[in-house]
This record gives sequence, structure tokens and C-alpha cells, in this order.
Amino acid sequence: MENNYSYAEFLKAVGKNSSSLQAEKLLNDIYMDLFLNHIHRQQTMERLMGLIDLSLDCRDEQAFLKYTESLKKLEEAN
Repeated sequence: MENNYSYAEFLKAVGKNSSSLQAEKLLNDIYMDLFLNHIHRQQTMERLMGLIDLSLDCRDEQAFLKYTESLKKLEEAN
């Protein structure tokens, strides 16, 4: 899902020989990618917090450690 957009690509899209439609499309693609990544990250964090709660309710220490470590890695990646 993750695309890497370069500044050079953007400059090509908005350059003199390029139409504004290409630049607009590239910007829309960038914004959509950022939005989808944000939503995916949020949903993953919510899912992990739910699993952490469940592991606490079930007194499952291994699951708790696994899910808290995953949540920690996700937060560090931000």
C-alpha cells in the first residue's frame, strides 16, 4: 500500500511541459495514500488495544506481551 513519491516526480508533474491535470492527479494520489495509511494505522492500533484488553481479561501473559510489543513497534514507527 505504501508508495514512495519523490519531489522530482512532483516537479515533473507540475513542470512547464506538463498539464495541471497530471499534477492534480499526482497530488490526489499522494493525499489518498497518506489518508489510507493513516486509517490503516488507526485500525491496527485499535485492534491491538482490543487484543491487549482481551489478553488481560483472560490473564494470558504471553498474548499480552506479544500484542503490547506489536503496539510499541507500531507507535515507534510513527
